[in-house]
Amino acid sequence: MSLPISFDHCVIHVAEWERLNAFYAQVFGAEIVTVGKGFAYRFGSVQLNCHGPGAIGQPRARIPVEPGNSDLCFEWHGPIAGAIAHLAKLGVSIEIGPVERRGAKNTGSSVYFRDPDGSLMEFISYSP
Repeated sequence: MSLPISFDHCVIHVAEWERLNAFYAQVFGAEIVTVGKGFAYRFGSVQLNCHGPGAIGQPRARIPVEPGNSDLCFEWHGPIAGAIAHLAKLGVSIEIGPVERRGAKNTGSSVYFRDPDGSLMEFISYSP
């Protein structure tokens, strides 16, 4: 049964605002949104909220996620070679990939890398 819902946001914990804001703006093209004393990263109609120094939202998870403990996947619109070139241009090391993975839309080609806090990031492409 399908319900009238769509993904809105999730939350990560960051160790240092300036470093992570720069990374998410450069690597993901995120719009940096000021939220109280902290920030969120907006990607079109979805948002990645952040808990970090001076800004811990309420309510929060029972066991707060520590910086570096997140695992997020973003769809890369276009061939995965474009994502690889983009990461290389920014000096971001690929940990694994390209490898075949199953995502929300079907099987795609993925590359894995880490943000400055050590969280695992993935670009998945469904393009040939």
